[in-house]
Amino acid sequence: MALELNGTTGVSLVQDGVITDANLPAGSVLQVVHGEYTSQQVISPGSSWGEVTGLSATITPSSTSNKILVIASINGSGGTSNFTVAFRLYRNGSYVEVSPNNSLRPGTFLAIGAQQWNNYSRLQATGMYLDSPASTSSLTYKLYANDPRDNGSIYINRAYYDIDSSLLPVGYSSITLMEIAQ
Repeated sequence: MALELNGTTGVSLVQDGVITDANLPAGSVLQVVHGEYTSQQVISPGSSWGEVTGLSATITPSSTSNKILVIASINGSGGTSNFTVAFRLYRNGSYVEVSPNNSLRPGTFLAIGAQQWNNYSRLQATGMYLDSPASTSSLTYKLYANDPRDNGSIYINRAYYDIDSSLLPVGYSSITLMEIAQ
């Protein structure tokens, strides 16, 4: 534990990198956790949602009233005939409904698409969501992917066509969590 000067309240108690001062104003960032994924993978979930393995971040809120700001950025593509790739946010293995279903259209956290993916195309999707988990337990956030039109494969940090060549740079995906005081 350490005491640190804080311009708002004078002194804050910091334990294991988490500010535990209850007098901080609403909106203060209490802790930041970052997870990244730099390898490449292919996800073939069929009609289900498949986990983007290796991309996650875990945070333990200090108060049930605090919120978690989730910032995710994912580099991906679909196969040659796929049109849309969708990503959903999961907390501790359960789907977090960021955007509800709209008639027949599935709700998602992030989506990328092309009329038809060509061999080299891919996109970077980035989004933010302010989650209200009402918990002081450990929370692990992950992304799951799906091709809702064709049930095809999804390519992470790479294009559909992938060879070891200086012409095909690799991508980067990340997830950052911030505990926000309320």
